[in-house]
Amino acid sequence: MTAPGFTLEALDWDSWLETVDVDQATPEQIAVLEKSLPTAKTSPYYLLLVHDVAALGQRSPLFNAVMYGPRGLPRAERELATVAVSRINGCAYCASVHARRFAELTKQPEVMQRLLDEGVDTALDARRRAIVDFSAKLTRAPQRMTAADLAPLRQAGLSDLEILDLIHAASMFAWANRLMQTLGEPVRPAQK
Repeated sequence: MTAPGFTLEALDWDSWLETVDVDQATPEQIAVLEKSLPTAKTSPYYLLLVHDVAALGQRSPLFNAVMYGPRGLPRAERELATVAVSRINGCAYCASVHARRFAELTKQPEVMQRLLDEGVDTALDARRRAIVDFSAKLTRAPQRMTAADLAPLRQAGLSDLEILDLIHAASMFAWANRLMQTLGEPVRPAQK
């Protein structure tokens, strides 16, 4: 089966390992799924991760705090950063999910379509350019990051808290992409 390319369309994800059957799940597994997100009990990804209750119990609150925290970087810009990271890492599923969220929040699907089609060097306004460039460098060469890399973000108007949120989101997705890509693959819903 050929994996889909980058798209704003909703994709599904198929696990290469056996997932937990919700009807056979332990009370601990059910509890951590219920704390994760509303669709966790039907998500093949969460039904795979719940094999390790302790790890998923830590992962979900951290992910939610990083992506949905009420302060700092606006949510749409967190989504922008995660799409840039996912685009570089080749994670079509993550890029699809977060590109759609960006489009919903900003009402600018054309920005995401360009990023998906053209890559991280596509034309963007100054603030978005700074966010994508920083996320791209952090993804490609974290060991080469220096204090000088913060200057474009500050020039674009990001506060220290917004910069910290950006680093959290980009770093979280460097890990999340690798985890998802080594455990299964994205598929178009009709392929299932």
